[in-house]
Amino acid sequence: MPELPEVETTRKGIAPYLEGVRVTRVIVRERRLRWPIPEDLDVRLSGQRFVKIERRAKYLLLQAESGTLISHLGMSGSLRLVDCGTPVAKHEHVDIELESGLALRYTDPRRFGALLWSSDPLNHQLLRNLGPEPLTDDFDGKRLYDCAQGRSMAVKPFIMDNAVVVGVGNIYASEALFSAGIDPRRQAGSISRARYARLAQEIKRIMAYAIERGGTTLRDFVGGDGMPGYFQQELYVYGRGGEFCKLCGHSLSEVRLGQRSSVYCPKCQR
Repeated sequence: MPELPEVETTRKGIAPYLEGVRVTRVIVRERRLRWPIPEDLDVRLSGQRFVKIERRAKYLLLQAESGTLISHLGMSGSLRLVDCGTPVAKHEHVDIELESGLALRYTDPRRFGALLWSSDPLNHQLLRNLGPEPLTDDFDGKRLYDCAQGRSMAVKPFIMDNAVVVGVGNIYASEALFSAGIDPRRQAGSISRARYARLAQEIKRIMAYAIERGGTTLRDFVGGDGMPGYFQQELYVYGRGGEFCKLCGHSLSEVRLGQRSSVYCPKCQR
């Protein structure tokens, strides 16, 4: 699944080609995504200029002159720029054609993503209850510690809860917990303020670095410029169950937490 760094990489890749540019038409070949694409999207968006391309959590907000297109990439979706008229492959469901001769093409093999229209996106039901962004001052160790009090759930699904902090998906939760030396199975409410301060620092560091490196290429993800991300080769634990820890050499263990696979080092993470 594209996580926050992948979505931010997509935003940075497409924004220079969209902002200030007018839409000429919208071609929808398949409306049946996680939520149906509005039938009048072509009418609403054609003729308008994109004003600003922003991101909230894993949602891309393509702000036009009279409304905002909310995009979510789902499990395996991507947005990339192609020339208008580029032959369409399987799973390429939407083209937003621009006056520049380029088209923003939405691809989604599993159709778990979304393209929705809103006049007030930050108050849309999908966005209004989200927690703080991890790379802002609103997120820190105190936020984690305060939210964790009285919580018996494991710390990994806890930091993946979008009401606590947005965008920390499976890959970066695994990596941040490893860097902070915290066992992902540990109860969220049992972790000290000092350890949460370290964990928040590691979440910020790892996610900022992943954005700088272009996200993590896993299976289907490509950035908005069509190029893959380059963070995958630097993963310490995610997807490496049974392999040796890069720090201590101990065999990495794998468990399921919150219906997701979790890899950790029993020696480095306590």
